[in-house]
Amino acid sequence: MSASTERKNRQAAREAGTDKKTLAQEKELKEQARSKRRWTLGTIAVVLVVAVVLLLNSSLVTKATAFTVGDKNFSTADVSYRYANQYYNFANQYGSYASLFGLDTSNGIRGLDKQPCSMTENGTWKDYFMDSAKQEMIQATIFGKYAADNGITLDEDDLATIDGAFEGLEEQARNYGYGSGDKMLAANYGDGVNQALIRKAYEESLLANKAAEALTDSFTYTEEELQEKYKSFNGEQDFFDYAYCYVSAETVETTGEDGETSSAPTEETLAAAQAKAEAVAETYKTAEGDDPAVRLNNAAAAEGQSSSKQTHVQGSGVPASEWMRDESRKAGDVTVEPNDNGCYVVVFLSRDDNNYKTANVRHILVKAAADADGVYTDEAKEAAKAKAEEILAKYESGDKTEESFAALAEQYSEDTGSNTNGGLYENVAKGQMVQEFNDFCFAGHKSGDTGIVYGESGSYAGYHVMYYVGEGEVYSLHLAEDALRADAVNAWVEEAEAANPTKDGFGMKFVG
Repeated sequence: MSASTERKNRQAAREAGTDKKTLAQEKELKEQARSKRRWTLGTIAVVLVVAVVLLLNSSLVTKATAFTVGDKNFSTADVSYRYANQYYNFANQYGSYASLFGLDTSNGIRGLDKQPCSMTENGTWKDYFMDSAKQEMIQATIFGKYAADNGITLDEDDLATIDGAFEGLEEQARNYGYGSGDKMLAANYGDGVNQALIRKAYEESLLANKAAEALTDSFTYTEEELQEKYKSFNGEQDFFDYAYCYVSAETVETTGEDGETSSAPTEETLAAAQAKAEAVAETYKTAEGDDPAVRLNNAAAAEGQSSSKQTHVQGSGVPASEWMRDESRKAGDVTVEPNDNGCYVVVFLSRDDNNYKTANVRHILVKAAADADGVYTDEAKEAAKAKAEEILAKYESGDKTEESFAALAEQYSEDTGSNTNGGLYENVAKGQMVQEFNDFCFAGHKSGDTGIVYGESGSYAGYHVMYYVGEGEVYSLHLAEDALRADAVNAWVEEAEAANPTKDGFGMKFVG
């Protein structure tokens, strides 16, 4: 190649940008550009990481929407409070018995997403409490709208109740080592949870309750409608007295393929139990005496068995239920009904169709103090009785009106279920209260009658200062009305929920 040709080629390469020098310069520039791009992208990544950290540690997350009902948004903090509150209410209600449900409370709300919950289908305890929290928010939303549409608001008493819930909070927080009440609430319920948020949730809850009561009361029915509804229960709400003998089938031990042994009745032992029960029934039919329960007892004894008598058992829970609830049933009728483990002999004694007037009463409960072992001593009971007599004497020394008794109930009664409404219980049904309380209600008193009765259950022992207000509703119609109203409210709720669809938001992932 000539020198002139080589010069021409180098000139052409420079013009085309493909000579070695130009290519080297381009390569260096590209490397610098790539290096600059890598540095820039790296910086952006760092900035993004820092931004996420700042986001997670700021109020942006706690204020982010976690759950939406219709057009109402609930923040992460809103949901965190309700979720934790569902857990705390459950744990406080059942205490050490929570473990019987399979709930481990040793770590609080942490780890609930790792605990299987038998009360949900293939779910965890977090799922269970979250579902409850969501339902609470749904109810608050739909009933809040009902309240707004119907002019329902919180009154001064409601607001005073809310104020009372926060009394002593700051002192309590300091006693537990927190700098403020808000810090204690955030530590126990979640970031962003403070007094203002809880107060708002409390207001929404109270308003929803008032709205639900107003909605329930808005439904009215004729007596014919109530009677028809009660008839549709087919005796499940009636109460029965009956005598029975239960013949247990013998169990046979078997060993499975896995080597495990188990005991269960066989077809032969079940047939033998039924034959024995039928023999008891036949002996009963020929036994002498006017009392069917006594006759069954004698018949059972003759066959080497025993019998029992049950009173005031609801129709949905009696043995041989369909037979027992048959309207043609009369005292002394007997039947035999087998089940998986043996066979019943059942004798019908009587039926209460709830066609009686309930009672409206006021009361003042004075509890006896339990000792360190939880025992109510005679001395403690006497002290409670003396205080009850003092209260009744104070009532009798005044104007002896229902209003004055109600005032004393609010001042002295230890029954948290009624001491804020003058000790009033309306439409008390037979068997609803402890025996002595029940006896007073249905002893034929007239309005204004008073008395003192003893009462004891698994949670207390003490004395009730009683005031008979008067008869309430017919119990069967009361039950029917409750059922019809419940059906109507449920239908309304279903429609309202359909009109207010729900969805989870970004903030939900930070709850719990």
